[in-house]
Amino acid sequence: MKLVIGSDHAGFELKNAMGDLLRGLGHAVLDVGAFNTNPSDYPDFAEAVGRAVLDGKAERGVLICGSGVGASVAANKLIGVRAAVCHDTYSAHQGVEHDDMNVLVLGSRVIGVKLAQDLLKAYIGANFTHEERHNRRLAKVKALEERR
Repeated sequence: MKLVIGSDHAGFELKNAMGDLLRGLGHAVLDVGAFNTNPSDYPDFAEAVGRAVLDGKAERGVLICGSGVGASVAANKLIGVRAAVCHDTYSAHQGVEHDDMNVLVLGSRVIGVKLAQDLLKAYIGANFTHEERHNRRLAKVKALEERR
């Protein structure tokens, strides 16, 4: 799978660790920064990750900031991005299976590397079910975007 990964300064170290994990599992990784721990702004990386997914440069995205909240809020401003902060494995796979989540958001100041690895594996291992109820609900989400 081709994935895009990005973070602000707070998520820099966790981003690098997750990129290494993904490459080790055989995935192609597009890293959109940050490339150091100098103070940076999470909306810039939320946009870079979201646009890479929307433009087809990656199938899914991984976005990291301190809490995960700000990056999630920012990423969801892009029409077509379905980003969620997940700090448990159930949400990480269920968000893909039921909601067609295309950006996983992690909080580097909330979880550690081991849990982040487990979350990432659950996320990339999941597929949207295409069950009628999930298709119906996703269509309603997309209709909300059209009313913006």
